[in-house]
Amino acid sequence: MSEPSASPAATPTSDLNTRYGRRGRSRRPLVIGVLGVVILAGLVWLVWAAWVQSNPPVTSQLNGFEIVSPTSAKATMQVDRTKSVEASCRLQAKAADFSIVGEVTVTVKADSPRHQVVPVTLTTQRSATAVVLVGCTTADQHRPH
Repeated sequence: MSEPSASPAATPTSDLNTRYGRRGRSRRPLVIGVLGVVILAGLVWLVWAAWVQSNPPVTSQLNGFEIVSPTSAKATMQVDRTKSVEASCRLQAKAADFSIVGEVTVTVKADSPRHQVVPVTLTTQRSATAVVLVGCTTADQHRPH
């Protein structure tokens, strides 16, 4: 005859849960709460990043250019600043093969007018066909705009 095998001792809590059909505490509300906080933090960061990128301290625009000679080009750019900060604006002269044949960085002083048109002369290594405004940067804004 075989002896009945001894079953492991059941804990009183699991015994009551089995008897009355209760389940253990669910972690679902905790997971939903943590997920909600992470999503909210992500949305706040996204709105902040969009706001900062859409309102840079300096913006620039190339109004026009003229190729004066095989070694010189003139350009006119408009610089608009929201604050009185010093800005560095970079322009490039490009040849027909799109290689850079001249480059200049113009500094717009902090005490100059916030909205101004700046004439620029570029010296080129050979004949240029176009002048391109790379953009302007400040101490706090490292990506050209």
